[in-house]
Amino acid sequence: MNALEQQKQKVTDALRQAAVKAGFVAEGEAPVITLEVPKEKAHGDLATNFAMQMTKTAKKPPRAIAEALLAALDGKAAGVERAEIAGPGFINLFMDKSYLREIVVQAVSQGDDYGRTDFGKGAKVQVEFVSANPTGSLHLGHARGAAVGDALCNVLDFAGFNVEREYYINDAGNQIANLAYSIEARYKQALGQEAAMPEDGYHGEDIVAFGRELAESKGDALLSLPDGERFAFFRQYGLERELDKIKRDLERFRVRFDHWFSETSIYADGLIEPTLAKLRENGHVFEHEGAVWLRTTPFGDDKDRVLIKNDGSYTYLLPDIAYHLNKYSRGYDRMINIWGADHHGYVPRMKAAMEALGEDPAKLTVLIAQMVSLYQGGEKVKMSKRTGKAVTMEDLMDEVGVDATRYFFAMRSTDSHLDFDMDLAVSQSNENPVFYVQYAHARICSVFRQAEEKGIAMPATAEGVDLSPLASEAAYDLLRKIGELPAEVAEAAESLAPHRVVRYVFELASQFHSYYKAERVLTEDEAETRAKLALFLALKHAFVNALRLIGVHAPDRM
Repeated sequence: MNALEQQKQKVTDALRQAAVKAGFVAEGEAPVITLEVPKEKAHGDLATNFAMQMTKTAKKPPRAIAEALLAALDGKAAGVERAEIAGPGFINLFMDKSYLREIVVQAVSQGDDYGRTDFGKGAKVQVEFVSANPTGSLHLGHARGAAVGDALCNVLDFAGFNVEREYYINDAGNQIANLAYSIEARYKQALGQEAAMPEDGYHGEDIVAFGRELAESKGDALLSLPDGERFAFFRQYGLERELDKIKRDLERFRVRFDHWFSETSIYADGLIEPTLAKLRENGHVFEHEGAVWLRTTPFGDDKDRVLIKNDGSYTYLLPDIAYHLNKYSRGYDRMINIWGADHHGYVPRMKAAMEALGEDPAKLTVLIAQMVSLYQGGEKVKMSKRTGKAVTMEDLMDEVGVDATRYFFAMRSTDSHLDFDMDLAVSQSNENPVFYVQYAHARICSVFRQAEEKGIAMPATAEGVDLSPLASEAAYDLLRKIGELPAEVAEAAESLAPHRVVRYVFELASQFHSYYKAERVLTEDEAETRAKLALFLALKHAFVNALRLIGVHAPDRM
C-alpha cells in the first residue's frame, strides 16, 4: 500500500469512526465508504457521498448527516485540514498534503519495481495474440494486436498475475497448402518454366524470392522428387521461412512469446476426436444433410455451426475448439485472446462451444482489435513506398520507429478504430505525444548531468533526505501523479486496458513539464536542491516503469 492508499485508508477509518461516534452505525460495523479525487481542485483533495448513502440508516437528511459526521471527525488524525459540505450532502476534504512526500521515498526505494502490485494474487493468465497465418508479412492489424497484447501482458505481470504469452501457428489448413504450391510455382518460374500460380496463391515478393533462392541452391533437383515428397518440402520450407521472418519482426518490435503452439500438433496429438466425442457425449452434436453440426444456439450463438463438412473435411471451427479445450486443460484461471476486427462474429460461437464442452465460458475473454488507418500528408496511405504493396509492420517500423509505433497502437482502446498519423509520429514537437513523454524523461536526465557538472552529489536514496522543501502546489501535484502509478497498473489490469498506462504517462509528462517551468531544481539552497533531485529520481522511476509496460524506451537524451 503506497502513500496515497495509506492516506485514503486513514480518512476512511476516520469517517467510519465518526459515523460510530455520531450514532449512525454500531461499533464494529463496516459501512462502505467511497472516496474520490474531485476533478476540480476547488472541491478538495478527496470527496465522498457517504452522508447521502447513510440516509436510510440514519433516517436524516444527507446534509444533516454530513454536519454530524464532520462534527465527530478527528481531522488531525486523518490529515484533514478542513472540510466542506457541498450540494445535497457531498463532503469535500482538504488535506494536509505533506504525506505526499512519502511517495518519493517509496518510489526511489522500490526502483524498477515501483508501480508493481499484488492485485492479481498470482492468478494464472494466458494471453494469445498476433497468431497471424505464416503466409506473409505482418500487417497493421497484426502490429496493433502485437503492441496491445504485449503491453497487456506487461501490465498483468506488473499487477501480480502469472502470465503466459502464446502464439497460435495456423500451419495445418489450406492456406499452408496454397503457400507450398505458390512457392513451387515461383520455383519453376525461376527455372524458366511455365507455371501457373494457384487460384488462392500468395503473390508477395517474399514468395518470388523463395522460388529464386531454391532455383539457385537446388537447381532443378526438386522436380525429380515424387509429388508428395516435393509438396512436403515446399510446405516445410515456406513455413519455416515465413515463421522466421515473423519472429524477426516481432523481436524487433520487442514482443516475445513463451509458447508457439502449432495447429499441426492438434492432429499429431490426436486432440480432435476426443473433443468431438465429448461434444457428442454432452448431446450437442447432430447430423444434417451429410454434415456434422454443433448445436450452439442454446448457448447464445445466432445459428448452429458445421464441424465436419459433407465431404468429410473439418471446418476451421473444429480444430479451433480442440485448441481452446486444450487451453482449458492447462489450468489457467483466465484466457485472453486478442483477435482482429474480422473475427468479431467468431467470439459467440467459440464461447458457445466451450459451454457445450462443459467448461466455464467466462474464463475466456476475447478482445477485438479494430482497424487501423494510416495517414501521411493529410491523405490516407494504403501502399508502401518501398514495395508498392500494402503497408506492413516492418514498413511502419522503418518509417516511424518502434517507439512511436508501439505508443500510437497502445494509446487507444482496442475496440476503437485507430487513425495513425505518420507525420505526427515522427515530428519533434510537443504535439507528438511520444516525443512529449520521452522529452520529459530526457529533461530529468539532463538535470542530473547538470548537477554532476556542478559537483552536486545525487542522493542514492531518498531515505534521510529532508523533503520538507517540497511544499509548493506544483510539487504536490507532481507527487500525487507519481503516487497514482500502482493504482493505474491495477486498474489497467482489471479492465484489460493497457491504454490507461499510456494516458497516465502522458499526464505524468504534462505535470512534469508544468513543474519544470514553474520551479528551478538546482538552486543555491542545498537542502532544497537535494529534495528536488530526490523528487526527480522518483519521477524517473515512474517514467521508466510506465514506458516499459507499453514497450517504449525512455531515452536519456533527445
